[in-house]
Amino acid sequence: MEELSLHQFEYDLPDERIARFPLAQRDHSKLLVYRNGEIAHQQFQDLPDWLPEKSLLVFNNTKVIPARLHFQKPTGALIELFLLNPIAPESGQTRLVTEAMSDQGSAVWECMVGNRKRWKEGEVLSQQLQLNGQGLRLTVSWQNAEKSLVRFDWTPESESFAAILHEAGKIPLPPYLKREAIEADKETYQTVYSKIEGAVAAPTAGLHFTPAVLASLANKGFAIDYLTLHVGAGTFQPIKADNVRQHVMHAEQVVYSEHNLKTLLDHSGPVIPVGTTSMRSLESLYWFGVRILKKEQNPFVLDQQYAYGFPAEALPSVREILQALLTHLKESGKPYLTGYTSIYIVPGYQFRICKGIVTNFHQPGSTLIVLISALIGDKWRSVYQAALENDYRFLSYGDSSLLIP
Repeated sequence: MEELSLHQFEYDLPDERIARFPLAQRDHSKLLVYRNGEIAHQQFQDLPDWLPEKSLLVFNNTKVIPARLHFQKPTGALIELFLLNPIAPESGQTRLVTEAMSDQGSAVWECMVGNRKRWKEGEVLSQQLQLNGQGLRLTVSWQNAEKSLVRFDWTPESESFAAILHEAGKIPLPPYLKREAIEADKETYQTVYSKIEGAVAAPTAGLHFTPAVLASLANKGFAIDYLTLHVGAGTFQPIKADNVRQHVMHAEQVVYSEHNLKTLLDHSGPVIPVGTTSMRSLESLYWFGVRILKKEQNPFVLDQQYAYGFPAEALPSVREILQALLTHLKESGKPYLTGYTSIYIVPGYQFRICKGIVTNFHQPGSTLIVLISALIGDKWRSVYQAALENDYRFLSYGDSSLLIP
């Protein structure tokens, strides 16, 4: 495959165009509409007027957890823990985030550790909390320093890990905002439909939606569905390789319900994901189905190159895929499918399910810009230039776009 130069996906983003705080009214953000090669400027609350007829909008209902915790050593050194993945201590395998949030008494997580050289093996750090009117002691120690596994213990043991986090943790704002989280971020850095705790970053395309916009979508007859991809810290990882194909993608946990599969199977119009995480979830679903049909080992683990290994004419239809996944789910006896996806959507990728996207404006040289380029080609430059010329706000708390190739 030909090289893709990082330079192809860079643009000049002035610092003052980065939105460091959200608008007071979510749906009053700007909406750039790119459709049939034409660009129009609207307000986000007008989104239902610009969607293709019979669209199905698919949202990511993950909820951001307060994933940053700080512990101070007696010497005054500050150790920061950034939660990545819950780990089963017996097997060392990654666990379902939703199950890990209900842990009582102890938990083990893979973490990014700030100032880790100052935290020695065997050294226990602690802090006192007040929870539900009573004192609580939280301690942390290395479970496996080589693998960055940290053990959390707390008493009384009756409290859940979710309750501990909401008392001790901070919302992990994107590093490019260059500010500490404030109390208001606990609400504004969540979508109004967030439900399943486990993300360390918000699916920010959804931040513009309000109950009024959702009601307007329903009144105009648009279908809506929700799946869950727990956004990982790797979403902020910049591309450092000169050839973007050599970038190593992070794996993220994604969960699909039987309702998701049936909704997609029964829908005949365009499928429009809200955000890059929803798009990656939907496209990954197709490739999980391919792996099921091919009876491959570990079918719900998807690496970043898998989708590029087949001639298009040799691939099954989306309908065949969804039927195979439904059959697998029923035979498994489980209420949902859980997968781990590292899908990497770059120019040349053939979209199987998604026909457009609702998304924010992304960092230069990011995997998200590469994804947008895969969807609308080099026209992404015209879109971003139009946004810059019309005073759009960029990145997580910025304005929105509807892109239909």
